[in-house]
Amino acid sequence: MAEPTVGDMPAVNSSRSSKMGRRAALSAFFGSTVEYYDFTLFATASALILGPVFFAGLGPVGGQLAAFGTFGVAYVMRPLGAILFGWLGDRIGRVRTLVYTLVLMGTATFAVGLIPSYETIGIAAPILLIALRLLQGLSAGGEQGGSNSLTIEHAPQKRRGLYASWTMQGTSFGTLLSATVFLFIVLLPHDVLLGWAWRIPFLVSAPLTLVALFIRESVDETDAFLMTKRQKLAPKVPLVDVFRFHWRSVLRVVLCSLLAVSGSTVSVYMLGYAANTDKIPVSMILIALIISGVVGLIAQPLWGALSDRIGRRWIFAGTMTLTAILWFPAFALLTVGSLIAIIIIFSVLGAVAGGANAVGASMYTEMFPTRVRYTGVAIGTQLGFIVAGFAPTIEEALATNGRGWIPVAIFAAACSIIAAISAMSGRETSSLALSDIDNVHA
Repeated sequence: MAEPTVGDMPAVNSSRSSKMGRRAALSAFFGSTVEYYDFTLFATASALILGPVFFAGLGPVGGQLAAFGTFGVAYVMRPLGAILFGWLGDRIGRVRTLVYTLVLMGTATFAVGLIPSYETIGIAAPILLIALRLLQGLSAGGEQGGSNSLTIEHAPQKRRGLYASWTMQGTSFGTLLSATVFLFIVLLPHDVLLGWAWRIPFLVSAPLTLVALFIRESVDETDAFLMTKRQKLAPKVPLVDVFRFHWRSVLRVVLCSLLAVSGSTVSVYMLGYAANTDKIPVSMILIALIISGVVGLIAQPLWGALSDRIGRRWIFAGTMTLTAILWFPAFALLTVGSLIAIIIIFSVLGAVAGGANAVGASMYTEMFPTRVRYTGVAIGTQLGFIVAGFAPTIEEALATNGRGWIPVAIFAAACSIIAAISAMSGRETSSLALSDIDNVHA
């Protein structure tokens, strides 16, 4: 049985004002900023704080592995979040669903800052921590796919790559903001840091969430979704349709999403690696991450705009291939202990990997028709992100017993190459109208 079609549905983007398109991009930016501020805040804390505060009974090595594992468990929940919020997004609308994801993420992150330590309440402390981390994962599973869908469907046809890149600008800015906040926190005395100061960045998430909610609720629902709803094309269970009619696109997005291994390797594993070698202060590594984040913020809109001119696939595949090569000098320079060299290589990684990061937002979204777009993008990316979530734990295991950084670099490079090949296996969609994309997938 063929999938339902949209017939002669008009090119809906032409009827939406440029003002609403910009507002949707701004909403995506702030929503993703909060999501990734909250999410990567946990990443930084897992490398520096969570072991001694919540897993003190396991010793230094066991506590670090447990902290990295806690960071990773959220990625198990992300596919469930993709299913839940994808279903809501394709049935009741993008905007309402994205409000739910934002409130859930902000509340869970704020609550992390209130959990007593292991020393105070024993085993209940890590249990509460893991529970809240799972809620973070549930929220994150629905945020990015929804933001991309909302932005793409509001954007002018010839600027979808640029507009969608602002979702990824938000993820980069949230990561940058998290590193900046922690930079000031880690400069405090160690007992103050582990005693109460680490809680401050988590509590700051509350006002950030309120700002993002105010902006998000100013965005109208998209014409593309409303047209699909009027024609009663939205499936009762979008997940079934996605795997029945679009499984190739899902698989392609899963493999392309291995690009996220780059982010968790740099922000979690490399940060912990540098902290444990004692060659460079943690504050200096955070400065390097901040600088590379700024470089990425500058580069990503440029990559997005370029993809509107020359297409998505070649930019994605080319930048992922170059990223695979860069892992080896990056790790080599990290072991040398030169701050200047680390800033340079991190900045180059930020600029290059930012190409795939920015372009992926539009490329994934254009792989699916409107009727299941939210679910398709969400489930594909979140299944791929599971590997990224556990990448620091995998890399920690690969580096044990004196094997050093080379197996870690090989693992990260392999993930980048797989993502590049997967991108090239799809068709180019940058020049198609949304109605054409819908009919291509009919």
